[in-house]
Amino acid sequence: MKVIYTVDAVRQPMTGVGRYTLELARALARQSGVSLTFMQGSRHLDALPVPAAGHPFVPVLRNALSGFSLPTAVYRHQLGLRRARALRGHAEAIFHGTNYYLPVFPGRSIVTIHDVSAFTAPEYHRPDRVRYMHKEVALAVRRAARILTVSEFSKAEITRVLGVDPDRIRVTPLGIGPEFHPHEPAALKAALSGLPVQPGGYCLSVGTVEPRKNLTVLLDAFASLPAQQRQRCPLVLAGDRGWESADLHRQISRAVRDGWLIYLGYVPDRQLPALMAGARLFVYPSLYEGFGLPPLEAMASGVPVVCSDAPALAEAGGDAARMVSPHDPRSLAEAIAQGLDDETWREQARARGLNRAARFSWERCAQLTGAAYRELAA
Repeated sequence: MKVIYTVDAVRQPMTGVGRYTLELARALARQSGVSLTFMQGSRHLDALPVPAAGHPFVPVLRNALSGFSLPTAVYRHQLGLRRARALRGHAEAIFHGTNYYLPVFPGRSIVTIHDVSAFTAPEYHRPDRVRYMHKEVALAVRRAARILTVSEFSKAEITRVLGVDPDRIRVTPLGIGPEFHPHEPAALKAALSGLPVQPGGYCLSVGTVEPRKNLTVLLDAFASLPAQQRQRCPLVLAGDRGWESADLHRQISRAVRDGWLIYLGYVPDRQLPALMAGARLFVYPSLYEGFGLPPLEAMASGVPVVCSDAPALAEAGGDAARMVSPHDPRSLAEAIAQGLDDETWREQARARGLNRAARFSWERCAQLTGAAYRELAA
């Protein structure tokens, strides 16, 4: 069963979609009966690419052009034509668009739609992305024989917002890699030696600095904690600079000067598991997620979790995390304080988290994805 699998999202800085694309491809390669070839842009690849960093000026240019519809529309239209030409003569394969989009393809197609926030909460995205997704996701829905998504919440949203028959949708929950696990103290100290943090001495939040991640509320909540508590266990932010974040970065800079925040920027994949395992508490106040992988990765690392009660996070986390409204800094501050100092709650949360995280694997995601491929092949 030959599958052409898109890997455009496999690049640095790695996003949630990029991690899904990379880890699912690796797990599918371990399954029998599936022969993967890869498409990056309009090029066919025989091997899964290594995530590489683009030129540092590219994100700056993309953000600068996001308000202008014509340049981005022309570029994406031309890319779509090149992809369609590159796919001629491959009708015997199944085409899997892993990142919302499907080009014109003469065979059977399947698309992964991770969430529909570009439709329900467009303020969480750059304007050019909203315009493009409104157009291309509608085309993908029409072209796809099957639609994959990552949670029951997203399936319900795709059905409600895009009008898709739920019988066409398959839910393939994300997985947690084996690199996310509790670390021995000596190994953890060595792994964190290059970072300005002490094992067990910081509160961690991971994610791109952008409106959807709700970091303003997190900073307000953390700033309201007693000064001694903030100094003893500072907040560590790990994530790419993002967009629409100039005011937030000024707030981050003030907190850094005050001594209770450490901003690491983007942390490479090789360092992230140790950074996660070394945290005393993981906090994730996101306003919207299609799935929400970082809290589960923290749970797998043996770290208690406080997160927002966004529907997908509640679905994935179950009763293993303490959940609060993402709009209430006071409740978030109370949850953080408990997470840092209440040893009884911490031990209970750690045990529940390890048990919850054990339910999610990339092998299971690949099995469900392979089943969807076989439906099309039949």
